Amino acid sequence: MNMDKTDYDITSIRKDTATSLLRKMLLIRRFEERSAQMYGLRKIGGFCHLYIGQEASGVGATTALNLAADYVYTAYRDHGIALACGMEPDRLMAELYGKREGCSKGKGGSMHFFDVSRHFMGGNGIVGAHIPLAAGHALALRNRGEDGIVACFFGDGAIHQGSFHESLNMAAIWHLPVLYMCENNQYGMGTDFRRVSAVDDFSVMGTSYGIKGRQVDGMDVLAVYTAVSAEVNRIRKEGSPGFMEIKTYRYKGHSMSDPARYRTKEEVEAYRRQDPILLLKVQMIQNGMLDDAAYEKMDTEVKNICRAAVEYAESGTEPEPQELYQDVYA
Repeated sequence: MNMDKTDYDITSIRKDTATSLLRKMLLIRRFEERSAQMYGLRKIGGFCHLYIGQEASGVGATTALNLAADYVYTAYRDHGIALACGMEPDRLMAELYGKREGCSKGKGGSMHFFDVSRHFMGGNGIVGAHIPLAAGHALALRNRGEDGIVACFFGDGAIHQGSFHESLNMAAIWHLPVLYMCENNQYGMGTDFRRVSAVDDFSVMGTSYGIKGRQVDGMDVLAVYTAVSAEVNRIRKEGSPGFMEIKTYRYKGHSMSDPARYRTKEEVEAYRRQDPILLLKVQMIQNGMLDDAAYEKMDTEVKNICRAAVEYAESGTEPEPQELYQDVYA
């Protein structure tokens, strides 16, 4: 990987911050494992894109935001970022089950988690379609004189969409407080991103619009947290957009229907050795912030939360047929 090495000293990271980062990543991992299990049991239907392996990206970035003032948009692989923004596992699992108690009343499913009270403006099932929405929201914040910024996550598959280029151009012209983050997990569905891109360093993609980009190790949550914190502070101060390529990796297929046979076992194992959860766990243990007993206790608590989320979803109610005509334009 050709990326900036974010300088940080873990001893400068507060213990409670590091603990929160670890717990959020564990929650995402266990929630996604439960989601996969329930999908396999046909409790969950439709599309389902798991965030396993990418936890450091969403957790590190959202922790650097002030979600009392800032807003988050993302694409269809939205479970992890929704949890990182503080959405309740119960309501998310109920949404996956298509139950009325879900965050989108059971009508959005995996790709359309949403909670305006958490400033999480939702997942989006159309590749790149939310990128201009983030620019529009940033324009509204600026016009209203609000201090917030908009953080917009999208995958490498969206980087060549016209909506990406048009949005960055407008964001630069209008000096919008928006941070665009490409979560490059190496594959657009089943195709290595290098096969479809003339450049393999996406951090340069904003250069044509006067937006300086940087590339960050998305397997290291502290690197993401540190880099995004610095960029968020710059955007607040200067009022101009930012762009980052977060190099990450998904351990599962593109969706639950994808066996991911286009990757070698050796490649997956190499990234497994960079597991973001284990990396932070080791760093914390080495610096006296954590021990194995505390980690096991945390993991047990998180597993129990995810087990309870399944029970909540199982006991939920099915939407009534007439609800098809609610919450839609007519």
